[in-house]
Amino acid sequence: MQKKLVLDSHLLDITLNRLCQQLIENHGDFTSTVILGMQPRGIFLAELIHQKLKALVKKSIPLGYLDTTFHRDDFRRREIPAKASETKIPFAIEGLKVILIDDVLFTGRTVRAALDAMIAFGRPSKVELLVLVDRKATRDLPISADYVGKYVDTLDSQRVLVELEAQGHKQNKIWLINKD
Repeated sequence: MQKKLVLDSHLLDITLNRLCQQLIENHGDFTSTVILGMQPRGIFLAELIHQKLKALVKKSIPLGYLDTTFHRDDFRRREIPAKASETKIPFAIEGLKVILIDDVLFTGRTVRAALDAMIAFGRPSKVELLVLVDRKATRDLPISADYVGKYVDTLDSQRVLVELEAQGHKQNKIWLINKD
């Protein structure tokens, strides 16, 4: 297994700060905006973004966790059933702007499932997608992110690994791994 460092801790922090500034430009004081981290790995990124935004806008911003397991189109096709995570959205999203956050945008299927799952909590006025890594030419569905930390060209034989301190890693790093 061959690993190539895509972003180290310092560059990742700069990237997260840039993403927060872009969000502030488009959402101001976040009066009518909520953040939803996509389970399982997007919640760690959502918490990082949420903490940084709270410090910058000096205001509480609603944060929730969204599980898409039972809304996935491949749920019944897997040899080993996917394990569901907790959905925790203690607010209605009716008429609000939603920022969906995930770590890596790959085929787009998880985002499609998130759009279905989100409807149980109301009809948002707008949905935007923020991802830390966009694998670019790997989409199965016509889905793109509004906010991207890093675009990465990948092959099908490669995988993007996001290691965050919040997940128990020593440092925040993003790796490109060859499966060969």
